[in-house]
Amino acid sequence: MKVEILHIDECQNWVEAGKRVRAALDSAGLGSVGIGFRLLATRDEAANAPFAGSPTILIDGSDAFPDGARTADLACRVYRTETGLAGIPSVEQIAEGIRRHR
Repeated sequence: MKVEILHIDECQNWVEAGKRVRAALDSAGLGSVGIGFRLLATRDEAANAPFAGSPTILIDGSDAFPDGARTADLACRVYRTETGLAGIPSVEQIAEGIRRHR
């Protein structure tokens, strides 16, 4: 399994997203899976990636939250969580995305 977080400089949620992805992987018994981080700096880079706003969490190249619309805009992403809209999904939501992928 390959996990990658696509992000932009202006949206610092990617740092916490990495921590939550690590926690979700560990809880799923996938502690050996590494997490890659890719900074998108231009609209062209965003347009050529499966990017739906920062942070976008990819599992084997697919968005772990496929309800997000792809964009070339260098913008932050908003997720629906148990507590309302947030800039990062919860650990539980990420774990569910991993389970769906497996």
